Amino acid sequence: MQFNRKQKSDSELLEIYKHLLFPRLVEEKMLILLRQGRIGKWFSGIGQEAIAVGSTLAMQNDEYILPMHRNLGVFTTRDIPLKKLMAQWQGKLTGFTKGRDRSFHFGTQEYKIIGMISHLGPQMALADGIALADLIAEKPKATLVFTGEGATSEGDFHEAINVAAVWNLPVIFLIENNGYGLSTPVNEQYKCKHLVDRAIGYGIQGVQLDGNNILEVYDKLNELAEDIRQNPRPVLVECLTFRMRGHEEASGTKYVPQHLFDEWAQKDPVKNFEDYLLDENILTEQLITEIRNTFKKQIDSEVEAAFAEPEPQANANQELADMYYPYQANTVNPSTPSSEKRYLDAITDGLRVAMQRHSNLILMGQDIAEYGGAFKITDGFVAEFGKARVRNTPICESAIVGAGLGLSINGYKSVVEMQFADFVSVGFNQIVNNLAKTHYRWDEKADVVVRMPTGAGTGAGPFHSQSNEAWFTKTPGLKIVYPAFPYDAKGLLLAAIEDPNPVIYFEHKYLYRSLTGSVPEDFYTLEIGKANVLQRGEQLSIITYGLGVHWALDYLKSNPEISATLIDLVSLQPWDKEAVKAAVKATGKVLVLHEDTLTNGFGAEISAWISENCFEYLDAPVMRCASLDTAIPMNKALEDIFLAKAKLPDLVTKLLAY
Repeated sequence: MQFNRKQKSDSELLEIYKHLLFPRLVEEKMLILLRQGRIGKWFSGIGQEAIAVGSTLAMQNDEYILPMHRNLGVFTTRDIPLKKLMAQWQGKLTGFTKGRDRSFHFGTQEYKIIGMISHLGPQMALADGIALADLIAEKPKATLVFTGEGATSEGDFHEAINVAAVWNLPVIFLIENNGYGLSTPVNEQYKCKHLVDRAIGYGIQGVQLDGNNILEVYDKLNELAEDIRQNPRPVLVECLTFRMRGHEEASGTKYVPQHLFDEWAQKDPVKNFEDYLLDENILTEQLITEIRNTFKKQIDSEVEAAFAEPEPQANANQELADMYYPYQANTVNPSTPSSEKRYLDAITDGLRVAMQRHSNLILMGQDIAEYGGAFKITDGFVAEFGKARVRNTPICESAIVGAGLGLSINGYKSVVEMQFADFVSVGFNQIVNNLAKTHYRWDEKADVVVRMPTGAGTGAGPFHSQSNEAWFTKTPGLKIVYPAFPYDAKGLLLAAIEDPNPVIYFEHKYLYRSLTGSVPEDFYTLEIGKANVLQRGEQLSIITYGLGVHWALDYLKSNPEISATLIDLVSLQPWDKEAVKAAVKATGKVLVLHEDTLTNGFGAEISAWISENCFEYLDAPVMRCASLDTAIPMNKALEDIFLAKAKLPDLVTKLLAY
């Protein structure tokens, strides 16, 4: 292995050596603890330290790095105290996640490190969002994100790099190619000769490095970072290395041919650099011993101190509270006159007011810029707010939701538009595993609103008509709103944007141009979690939301002899249990109505809650009126019998007969 010191002084080379050696010694300690049974799991980066250390030294301390399992050197080079890291690995209260997550699955704003989740690709999109925030703010910064050769097979890899390329984001995408994804060798992972060659397909620069040569990694990453700070664009870097231990220690390495271990042992990054410094008379055997002994004493001391740290004390109320970023909403009443607006225009108005109110608010979605979106909700926004803030995206829902989280991490707010709610399935992982869990895991907000044009009634068929709110209502950490009127549409959208927690905002396509209502012109918000009591009666209660509200109103108008209480939930997570309980007590009979399919629809949760908490007030079983348990058909006649509306008269009659 050839080293080129360039202009580095002896003291600089010695410091690099210390940064390289320290994580190796920490790892050796972890393996001892593992054999002693004092820790239960370890993902080893032995043999790969030069990549983590060299690249981290190349980045400025206030630039974000998004590492993976084997990048201990990122954390130690950023000078995170080992005691704190050890507390994290042991699930201690003083760890970064308070015992809620393992390994490096955490972030820290103090050290500008954003850890991964177990799904190996999503962190790349977060890097896009972080870099986008810097780009819009005109900060000359770079972002570094790691991935492995196995994760390059995931769609998240393609989406994140493609977005970065199209938007010229200053991101270094670093592939640690260590030969194996768990036990699967590279020849079963991809067909191309070199992963770096994929850069050509994205129209970006690609660089391949000897990942075991600390100076090569440091110098090239430093050069690239300096360049993209001034000339923003992404770069793909492939670092060739080898995994000298198992995927994690329990998996072993029997599937790896011995000759590979022999070959790569000769390329050990620590030993080779150490020998080089000995040859350069920068190190001596005595100095090596002194440095190692000092480090080992430090490691032993901090490890034992972490073991002595307190275990978390389980508190259900605290666990529930920590699913959400602390936020006390102050409902703002309108102060200007109202005018008649369509449901669609109320959403447009809400977005416009929010964009005027928050200069750090970014809108992202397919065709939302000059075209104005599939439903023209953002028509004219580019002229008013500019393309930096109203961004057409490639067709890549996962990357754009992830970029929204990255924007939030770096001080921005975002509203992401799904062209149709059905398409959110492609970005599902980012919502339920990243947005929803971020605060619970490491106390960071996820200030993202996902707009979801939803619902049937237009003959749009199985992939443009689904009601999929139940996919999200069961996911802790998300807030879900579903306005049925223009007034609520604007007020709830503004409330969602003000809220630093992730909010899924359902808006019914059928109502866009068919429903008008009185909407104030200025800024106002509604309380998320507060239902509307639209009318009061004595015979039964109908609890519903979305288009179901209008089905119920039409039915009751046509049947004035029925005395019913009608509840529009408006919010589905959290939902207004007190309003529901009051309705049950007032009438004794309850019908839960929604457009979604019957089985496991959100109505099942409401029904179960009423049965558990309001049983003594019931005079009949709680009934559910929902759509058929089929996909949604396109043909109008078939769609009509699919929808819950068709069943409403019979179910009301049945309920009243009790």
